[in-house]
Amino acid sequence: MRRLRGATLDAFGLWRHRLLFLVGGIGVGLAAVLMAGLADAAQGVFRRVLGLSPLVALGLTPFGFALCAWLARAVFPNAQGSGIPQVIAARQTGHLALRRALVSLRVAAGKIVVMSLGLLFGASTGREGPTVQVGAAIMAAAGHLTPERVPGLILAGGAAGVAAAFNTPLAGIVFGIEELGRAYEARTGGLIVAAIVAAGLTAMALTGNYTYFGTSSAALPFGPGWIAVPVIGALGGLAGGGFARIVILFARGLPGRLGAAIAARPVAFAAACGLGVALCGLASGGTVYGTGYEEARALLHGTAEPHPDFAPLKFVATLLSAISGIPGGLFAPSLSVGAGLGAALHGWFSGVPVAALVLIGMVAYLTGALQAPITAFVIVTEMTQDHALMIPLMVAALIADAVSKAVCREGLYHALAHLLLERAGAEARAAAPARPGAPS
Repeated sequence: MRRLRGATLDAFGLWRHRLLFLVGGIGVGLAAVLMAGLADAAQGVFRRVLGLSPLVALGLTPFGFALCAWLARAVFPNAQGSGIPQVIAARQTGHLALRRALVSLRVAAGKIVVMSLGLLFGASTGREGPTVQVGAAIMAAAGHLTPERVPGLILAGGAAGVAAAFNTPLAGIVFGIEELGRAYEARTGGLIVAAIVAAGLTAMALTGNYTYFGTSSAALPFGPGWIAVPVIGALGGLAGGGFARIVILFARGLPGRLGAAIAARPVAFAAACGLGVALCGLASGGTVYGTGYEEARALLHGTAEPHPDFAPLKFVATLLSAISGIPGGLFAPSLSVGAGLGAALHGWFSGVPVAALVLIGMVAYLTGALQAPITAFVIVTEMTQDHALMIPLMVAALIADAVSKAVCREGLYHALAHLLLERAGAEARAAAPARPGAPS
């Protein structure tokens, strides 16, 4: 009887943990759908405002950046940026208070609100990175009664966030292993899949089964056109690595008077970044505002003419949005920059379909920025259901990753996560009372 009772209790505990993952996954799916709707609505409102006059952005966007930066610092601390570094730091830290501060439901609510506000004012940001932090917060809250399982729940929530945001379940799994959980625990693998399935089915039930960028049948037969693969791979790695290096540099703090001025007036700096984004928007005819999804999709399907200035202007607008400190993700804007890069090179490789160049550019630049090559080619393949380009995309990702690491030795998200942990440790040491007899 004791054995039977013990086995029953063990089974109950096992299924309770699995139920947590499933319930949390449903919550992540609901959050992803909500954030997608808010992001689309915010961008629609901003476009209608610009219809009155494009010059409105010169005042509206700097004001919006300043407001979002203030909210992220004063009202919702730890909601800055994409949110993925906070998730990585929350998994790595052993301090429960810091973990709760990084992935709390309050931070998740603030992330949703301020991310939407950023897009309402024209920020070149995405919703997918914030969905990762929101997903991690929901899963962490679901498992608060079992703190020993929280790191696994955070990993599952972040992976489910990617899967639900892009409707790419396989990419969610790969991202969870490659980027969020480099110290991956094999025993949680099945539960992570369960959370991703729950989040994906919830999102699918509300929005339908769709392919993020629509299906593509682009192919690249082996031949002279393959020269485009290493060329775009190298350029994407160079640009993406440069982007990551600059963002890390600003996160650590610039040296000298300029760095001191930015640290002393972060809200004013955010407003200046917003002005820069508005100027990029004016120069591009309004195409660099927002996530860049519509522009990337149009380039992929050939419904828009590629402009050589789109990729560099989108790059600058996304960089300014990233260093400003406002909440917002990098996935969608990075894919947009990569799409513009590939399309702009069609004149060099006129025998290669534009769609193939666009997809190679997406993978190359996303890999360069994040240094997550497997995630990059898997997510682009799932977004378009184009399996004919799998090998060229893999090659481009490997080349871009190597070039990016030559430019920026640290992966962007992990470098920012280490900064969060270092600063939290320094603040904890400063707040700790001095020990008797310790040197002053």
